[in-house]
Amino acid sequence: MANSSPRKIELLAPAKDAATARAAIDHGADAVYIGPSAFGARAAAGNSTDDLRRLADYAHSFRARVYATFNTILKENELPAAERLIRDLYDARIDALIVQDMGILRLDIPPIELHASTQCDTRTPEKARFLQDVGFSQIVLARELTLEEIAAVCAEVSVPVETFIHGALCVSYSGRCHAGEAFRHRSANRGECPQICRLPYTLRDADGKVLLRDRHLLSLRDFNASASLPDLLRAGVSSFKIEGRLKDTAYVKNITAYYRGLIDREIEARPDLYARSSCGRSELNFEPRPEKSFNRGFTDYFLTSRRPVAISSPLTPKSLGEEITSVGDLHNGDGISFFTPEGEYKGVRINRVEGSRIIPATQVRIPVGTKLYRTFDRIWEQQISRDDTARRSIAVDVELFENRVTATDERGNRVTLQVDLGTEQARKPMDEAVLWRTFAKTGDTIYRLRNFMSHIPASLFVPLSLLTNLRRQLLEALDSANRTTYPFPLRRPEKADALYPAARLDYRDNVANSLAETFYRSHGVTEIEAALEVQPRRTDSEFVVMTCRHCILRENGRCLRGKASRSSGKDATPWKQPLTIENGDIRMRLRFDCNRCEMQALKLQ
Repeated sequence: MANSSPRKIELLAPAKDAATARAAIDHGADAVYIGPSAFGARAAAGNSTDDLRRLADYAHSFRARVYATFNTILKENELPAAERLIRDLYDARIDALIVQDMGILRLDIPPIELHASTQCDTRTPEKARFLQDVGFSQIVLARELTLEEIAAVCAEVSVPVETFIHGALCVSYSGRCHAGEAFRHRSANRGECPQICRLPYTLRDADGKVLLRDRHLLSLRDFNASASLPDLLRAGVSSFKIEGRLKDTAYVKNITAYYRGLIDREIEARPDLYARSSCGRSELNFEPRPEKSFNRGFTDYFLTSRRPVAISSPLTPKSLGEEITSVGDLHNGDGISFFTPEGEYKGVRINRVEGSRIIPATQVRIPVGTKLYRTFDRIWEQQISRDDTARRSIAVDVELFENRVTATDERGNRVTLQVDLGTEQARKPMDEAVLWRTFAKTGDTIYRLRNFMSHIPASLFVPLSLLTNLRRQLLEALDSANRTTYPFPLRRPEKADALYPAARLDYRDNVANSLAETFYRSHGVTEIEAALEVQPRRTDSEFVVMTCRHCILRENGRCLRGKASRSSGKDATPWKQPLTIENGDIRMRLRFDCNRCEMQALKLQ
């Protein structure tokens, strides 16, 4: 939709706990997403409501927002507890819930803003428009979309569209992975993903011949869309999400600060088009470098090509870190990794570096010419682990008059205090630099004096203690004003006549409770199969447990859609189908839909 004002751009960072969330805000996040005490898609990352309340107070001081990840599917007996928790989160001033289960829209809850999780598997303009029409205020798209597909969705809706920008990738469409539930009774849709996609598999053809052995065929590299940030902005994306709600604080600091810098440059270049969605400037004591943090190698996935190559990490699911081009870049105590000639991934800690020689802490043979990666940079880790890596501050302008003092901050708050400076005459003129320094001493508050103007006569004597007390009162008044004026978001209304884009839902659509079923039926769905998580044990000989845009054929140079795609230089002889992959008791048949350019993995009983 056309809008004459600049579009607000959001950098959304992950947090496993409140301390990490505060660090993300300090390092430039406009919003953070964090798990509440239950019903988040990372069961190991829950936080108390009291912690979230204190976090929200801190975030709101920068006009940053806090989103609670409420994105598991809910079983029938969990609905009352979910309703109570949502009320508590609303009372704690949480800005929005990120949800997957449509039953939440039928609970008796306060008008808290709702965001459609990536678990909703939104890939089309029609699905996005439906979610907007039923009350969602922000829509998180599937990770697999191209720039053109993202632009098509953005053109269809008026609410902010959110895409991932960095971090780990799921091989299946989010919300469409049922492998954990099928093989280990640990559902990704219930926050208990066992990461079956990171295991090594043996690939066999229709005759049982081994094609690839012990390869991480479903393990993808990490997403890094930094090069496409300008294109994503032009496509209409308003929120950029960093994946990593189980990542440590150092990771969140580094990646958040990196993308803060990139986004700020785009905003500064086109202030007529884009604007910050929060306030405050983050001053860093380090240079952000994404390659220093955990990564499996980087890919921009499908953003720029519907048939990309080299998006997987078949030799290891572990972090590769950064490639080392010179031994001189290494330090004593660093951790390095490498691949042996047989393709085995190994790591070792450096005891010391002597010239061009590496002395490892344990005996290991590294052949000459082996490519090295640094997975632990001792000096970097010491630097990024400090408590003072960033300070975020709110700019304040102060004007001092004989009978009042006024402060205006960048959030738009303005406060005035009436004062009595007396009539005592100074023995020498008041030094305005002294006045500036007095009001600039903001201590451990979040404020930073940007401008100061004095209108008092130079002949008037004003005790510095009085000015110091005024400064303290002013800043406290700004805190109070910000709490009062904070623009608390509310849930959008639901259009009763909005029709869901499909008439039939199967187990992959994750309907796990009666309220979700009621919701879909009220919007035109006529046939609904229960979610896998609430079904009796399936006895099918095989059923779909993953749906992927990643394709093992394409990744190995054997795409069936033409020779032009076979650019890997490998033997492109077609493999005899059906193909199967196995790891112990995990056996899956692969099915290829070349018309849709998708791969499905089916559980074999």
